[in-house]
Amino acid sequence: MIVAGFAFTSCPPPAVASPRPDRPRLCATEPAPPTGSATTPPPITSGRDVWSFISEPDLHPQRVKVTAHRPGTAPGKIFVGPYAIGAPVVGQTGSLMSDNSGDPVWFRPLPSPDLQNADFKVQTYHNPWTGKAQPVLTWWQGSIAIPPTYTNLPGGAPEPGGCYYIYDNQYRLITTVSAHHGFNADEHEFLLTRRGTALFIATKPVPMDLRPYGGSANGAILDSEIQEVDLKTGKLVFSWDLLDHLDPADSEVPASDAATSGGVWDAYHLNSLDEGPGGELLISLRNFWAVYDISKKTGKIRWQLGGKKSDFALGPNADFYWQHDARFRPGNRISMFDDGCCNQPNGSPEQESHGLILDVDFDNHSATAARTYYHRPPLFSASQGNTQALPNGNEFIGWGQSSYYSEYAGEGNTEGKGAQNLLYDAQLPGSNISYRAFRNKWVGEPYYPPSAAVQARDGNNVIYASWNGSTQTTAWQVLAGPDPDSLSVVVRHAERAGFETAIPTDNPGPYFQVKALDAKGNVLKSSDVVTLTR
Repeated sequence: MIVAGFAFTSCPPPAVASPRPDRPRLCATEPAPPTGSATTPPPITSGRDVWSFISEPDLHPQRVKVTAHRPGTAPGKIFVGPYAIGAPVVGQTGSLMSDNSGDPVWFRPLPSPDLQNADFKVQTYHNPWTGKAQPVLTWWQGSIAIPPTYTNLPGGAPEPGGCYYIYDNQYRLITTVSAHHGFNADEHEFLLTRRGTALFIATKPVPMDLRPYGGSANGAILDSEIQEVDLKTGKLVFSWDLLDHLDPADSEVPASDAATSGGVWDAYHLNSLDEGPGGELLISLRNFWAVYDISKKTGKIRWQLGGKKSDFALGPNADFYWQHDARFRPGNRISMFDDGCCNQPNGSPEQESHGLILDVDFDNHSATAARTYYHRPPLFSASQGNTQALPNGNEFIGWGQSSYYSEYAGEGNTEGKGAQNLLYDAQLPGSNISYRAFRNKWVGEPYYPPSAAVQARDGNNVIYASWNGSTQTTAWQVLAGPDPDSLSVVVRHAERAGFETAIPTDNPGPYFQVKALDAKGNVLKSSDVVTLTR
């Protein structure tokens, strides 16, 4: 089904990960949609904008164009979920971790361009059985459709919802998480808490007479709910429903818009969720042009910022439109990605897209722009995007429906000066975009072995070595011999050169093996023995 602009497939029960990340376990019980279906063109899996590897022939991630890389960037890898809208995706869809050069570090491809991953990032998992904390990878899986249409309208046959994955640093599946009581897990947000729970957004269409809002009598509204699930028991421990608290009449999207989305009015479009230190929740309603602070204890709305009933006056450059990714910041600040434009067909942009940090003055009920982050060339993102605070004070911007991600020094810049304080900038190929983009520290120690292949080239043999997801490998050792049980070292130390390293040797083999070495020269793990192909 497709809901809130996103179509979903169901979650499998928790299980160990697939034997290799290039053959991922699907978030589906039914077969995946065929490649090149009626809804999605077949992907582009060769050419200058796509990576191809001898040792990992099934991996074809996108190549990004790094357009700026200056000193001062924060440490960490870059996390995106590439896909395309109405055009062939360049490379495979999936979860992609890259380094600053654009080289892949870990890639988990999906078998069809009709499936996508989103909100791919590093979080801290507080094990509900042991209480221990560990870094993990999390993401949502389903199928993204823009503009949204809906196929399981009220009264129709129920269809399974989407789900979220949690992987450990060895790339093993810890668990999956699904929505409760008829709602569908939504790709907009998935947060792990110190309580051993997960907070996320869930959606479903609800029948409604839309005539009071200018729509049809037999319409439906897209309801959204905040849900919190105990990761140990799988039980729902908290929920908060938008329809119970907010009047859809405050939407900036007319109810007549439902005529183009299967009869469902997306009045709210809840697209981010954050938890504050006092347990309060911050939510962003894109189609209200507003963010709300909610008391989790009482369920009451404490205040509204922006929109038709704002509790705060917005100062110069503090207004925002169609925003995403509202976050609490220290010192009564709130950050967001201000899309600023392009929701309505044939509409003109309200303003240029940018990262935005607001100072909120609760005494004087006002909000002022503390920092802004613009791009050069100017961007107008019709949807998606995020503004991430980095540990060194920098800001990382995912430009959503515009095919860039960028890092800025904390001071930011102003409109028309998008190059000021820009430290890093990269552009995705073709029509590729990513719902959000993140920079996170990550140590990957794959439980599976490295990959190797060997080919005869120009009188020598060339061994190709890679280890999808390893962040500790700095060099390779090559062994060769006349049979699999008689291997000896023929290349003692070959520096790692990107995702895949080509290592020449005049040894005839024909049997070869590679060993991954860390910075101290210790062997991390060995590949299977491979045979020379001619």
